[in-house]
Amino acid sequence: MNELRWIDVLLVEDDPGDVLLTQEAFEANKVRNKLHIVNDGEQAMRFLRQEGEYEGSARPDLILLDLNLPRKDGREVLEEIKADPELRSIPVVVLTTSEAEEDIVRSYKLHANAYVSKPVDFDQFIRVVRQIDDFFVTVVKLPGNSHRGS
Repeated sequence: MNELRWIDVLLVEDDPGDVLLTQEAFEANKVRNKLHIVNDGEQAMRFLRQEGEYEGSARPDLILLDLNLPRKDGREVLEEIKADPELRSIPVVVLTTSEAEEDIVRSYKLHANAYVSKPVDFDQFIRVVRQIDDFFVTVVKLPGNSHRGS
């Protein structure tokens, strides 16, 4: 039997309502994953690089990234993550309200692992989070946290 492991998930989201929805979706799904939350693109990069107040923070196994963020938008964050040899192997799921074709195309060109439009309905949102969780925890093999620099 395949033992389920839990993962560290970094949510990069500036909308308090969407943060709350994501937290509730994790709780409703009884998702055991550890959810870390930052509110803008600059915080996201400091968290990922374990700088300042994020020194010693967990390296996430998965990033849920909104595109429309203050200070440094999600597109810039995605580009920086995928250009950094230490970070590029972390899967990034763009989780955003934008359904614009240009955002979808650009996200994939910047090497997003998936692009998901946020449902406005809570039940659908829970289903989406469950599917992301199921896929990245039970289906996909993720690199371990000990592979830094490879």
